[in-house]
Amino acid sequence: MKKSLFIISTALLFLTACGAENDKKQSDQEQSIEVDKGLLDVELTLPADFFEDETPEEIEAAAKEKGVKEVKVNEDGTVYYKMSKSAHKKMMKEMEKGVISSVDDLVNGEDYESFKEISYNKDFTEFDVTVNSESFENSFDSFGLFGLAYVSMIYSAFDGKSSDELKTTVNIIDEKTGEKTDTIVFPDDIEDDTENSDATSEE
Repeated sequence: MKKSLFIISTALLFLTACGAENDKKQSDQEQSIEVDKGLLDVELTLPADFFEDETPEEIEAAAKEKGVKEVKVNEDGTVYYKMSKSAHKKMMKEMEKGVISSVDDLVNGEDYESFKEISYNKDFTEFDVTVNSESFENSFDSFGLFGLAYVSMIYSAFDGKSSDELKTTVNIIDEKTGEKTDTIVFPDDIEDDTENSDATSEE
């Protein structure tokens, strides 16, 4: 339960930031994950938010355990990694297990009773979420989709996709009919909802 709440709260912070004003968007772009896949090595520049409350020594030690060859904490708090392609591949395998584990928690855990089955494509950018529609519509289970989108986009970022490419499509499938009842694209639909809400508030 605590793990699910942490994922949801983190996801809400991450996705809400996408709908901020232009100056905030510029700041977010500067904090985005940068991936440079060279011939032999892979270089990552990770946001400072990933390393809150960690000292440079702790960051370096944790990175070395993951097989990172070079670690540097930049002045703005971002962290530079340089690792071999094999180490990066191993990291992606671990993250893949993390995404699958998150899917399993949503379906088999006790927090989201309406979720019956979740399938996904190879790069975790699209999910088909089969639900008991009545239960889903009369609960807060939709918050579980934020966590799903969050781990999906983090996986995509580490895999080398640019900030503009970080999108996750979630299709809601009715358990009884097998028909698609809704499609949500993160973070686009969240940005639209935020902008519409702000406009309504101003009116």
